[in-house]
Amino acid sequence: MPTLLFGILFFLTPGVMGLDAFSSGFRGSLLVLIAVGTFGIPSILIYFLFRSGYIGSLYLDDRLDRRMPYLFTAIVYAAVTFLFANQLQLVSDTSPEIAVVLGSITVSILLVALISLYWKISAHSVGIGGVLGTLMAITLRFGETDLILILALLTGLAGLIMSARLHLNAHTLAQVNGGLLLGIVVSVGAVWLLF
Repeated sequence: MPTLLFGILFFLTPGVMGLDAFSSGFRGSLLVLIAVGTFGIPSILIYFLFRSGYIGSLYLDDRLDRRMPYLFTAIVYAAVTFLFANQLQLVSDTSPEIAVVLGSITVSILLVALISLYWKISAHSVGIGGVLGTLMAITLRFGETDLILILALLTGLAGLIMSARLHLNAHTLAQVNGGLLLGIVVSVGAVWLLF
């Protein structure tokens, strides 16, 4: 989801992200870095936890199996956020919005990890809710009408994802709705308060 979100932001609204002065090749390089940090490394860590016997399934069906993978993922996301906020000087100076969005994603993952101690919230719904919330807030705050069609398509995708989770009996209606609401609230709050 972060790669999808940043792909949309980098190539459809580069001005809002402070990246309009950079070439599409440079923005693509940033997107690859985000993909490695938010998908590649967490995937390898989860696979390692599975192969080591710390979790029973790669699907993380059991609520208790979700604690360690989500905690490690939050740590990796925090490191990626730190990288974009403090270590990539050119990017952090011209586009602090990247670190804000990454920080909101990190907070969402950390909340999923904490909530998973007590309840099995839908991380899929949190992810698509975060994408929707970020894009909705940017559309409303900055008048980015180019995102309206994308928002309509992603709303349909959110419905499909949530329906699939219900159809697979992976979650209850409360868990998918709670996840969507969490993702939207955190991301809208970050954009509205910190952009």
